[in-house]
Amino acid sequence: MDFVHKLAIAQKECAETNYWLELLKETNFINEIEFKSINDNATEILKMIRSSILTTKANMNSSKNS
Repeated sequence: MDFVHKLAIAQKECAETNYWLELLKETNFINEIEFKSINDNATEILKMIRSSILTTKANMNSSKNS
């Protein structure tokens, strides 16, 4: 369960990173090309973290039911 908690923290941090990237783009601190590159990577990482959380929870539930 601690692993899921750590992943949840990583998920929140990644989502916050996406927020700040949007802010940097909107204030023209970074350009569209820079934003797209970094944001695409951050979004993929967020998807992987969310998938890991779901998989881990599903595996925990199936092992409880065995």
